[in-house]
Amino acid sequence: MSQSTITVTVKLFAAYQEAYGVSELILELPQDTPVSAVCDRLIVEHPELTKWRDITRFGINLIFVEPDSLLQDGDEVVLIPPVSGG
Repeated sequence: MSQSTITVTVKLFAAYQEAYGVSELILELPQDTPVSAVCDRLIVEHPELTKWRDITRFGINLIFVEPDSLLQDGDEVVLIPPVSGG
């Protein structure tokens, strides 16, 4: 019995974009994956992002959501670490 998967587009900003060198990723994830798992996956691939885990905000389809919000096939995910500048 195979588990269903979903495909999401992840828009990267600030430290996430710097780590990957691109502005977006397409990820295939298991169905019923919470949005926080996207962050966890990126941190596994780029451990230097660990310091941003607890202060990153999540968005799905242009709406801020809680970390435990479940993703749906075709969602657009944003990971927004704190930014500074002037």
